[in-house]
Amino acid sequence: MPLFMDVHESLPDGATATDVANAHKADLETQAQYGVDYRSYWVDEANGKVFCLVEAPDADAAITVHREAHGLVADKIYEVTAGQ
Repeated sequence: MPLFMDVHESLPDGATATDVANAHKADLETQAQYGVDYRSYWVDEANGKVFCLVEAPDADAAITVHREAHGLVADKIYEVTAGQ
């Protein structure tokens, strides 16, 4: 299954790493119905950016999970290949 990295360029004002953790939890609760696996995420709180690694049938499925789970849709999504 394809692997994607999505990028959220700016968090809502006042959002913290804890808020991102809660959004990730909501992704995990929503993902199965779309055949998606949100594997991990990284937060750059100082710059307001979030990066999510997700295995999904396609980019649209990954986007749908974010939209349904919490409404914070990524600004960019890239298909990636894991390095060794």
